[in-house]
Amino acid sequence: MFRLDGRAALVTGAGGGIGAAVAKAFATAGAKVLVTDIDEAAAKATAEEIGAAADYYALDVRDSKAAAEAARRAAALADGTLHILVNNAGAIAPAMFPKLTEEAFRRILDIHLVGSFVCSQAVLEYLPDDGTGRIINVTSAAGLEGTIGQANYGAAKAGIIGLTKSLAKELARRQVTCNALAPLAATAMTENIRGNEKLAAKTLARIPLGRWAGPEEIAGSFVFMASDAAGYITGQVLPVDGGTVM
Repeated sequence: MFRLDGRAALVTGAGGGIGAAVAKAFATAGAKVLVTDIDEAAAKATAEEIGAAADYYALDVRDSKAAAEAARRAAALADGTLHILVNNAGAIAPAMFPKLTEEAFRRILDIHLVGSFVCSQAVLEYLPDDGTGRIINVTSAAGLEGTIGQANYGAAKAGIIGLTKSLAKELARRQVTCNALAPLAATAMTENIRGNEKLAAKTLARIPLGRWAGPEEIAGSFVFMASDAAGYITGQVLPVDGGTVM
């Protein structure tokens, strides 16, 4: 039920962190994977680590033409069918609200929310109607509960939840599922928290399991959502955060 043999996946933001771990886990489960990242060298490094089951492509998720080419390349890995899209690409630009610039607000929304829209639309023509089509978005506790000092990030992640639920209802007629995961892991994006003694202590105090997960520990939940085991799940948000959001 958890194998992905014969399927093709496109993972954005897969040059490192959770995205790289997900791409590797998909390949281990039998999928062919197109590793994409705005940093071409990082995408190439992940793909080379995976080996023959992967290819790579430099992708700015805000660019609809580049997204269309990424979808085409990913589908070509499995005879023209793309089964799985993971919208993982992201960035942060922390600032307390009075000092948050309009440019920083728009940039984070464009990368997270508009990027998820652009890539989801790009893959539609390649998704199968046989129940194996998956769109997996990445949100956050910030989108579920809000956050201090990152109103742009919280707004983007909340928007992704709305996008997920709307796509789930619209694509259900094609037997394509759309879900979102809200992970918390020790990655470059959380370094600003983990590297600050006070913030790190406050964050750990909010995690019932009392520790940070590594990206590899998070990746299994993506394999589950991509597999036949999750074929009857759609429109849901799954926190993978040690119990932070309940």
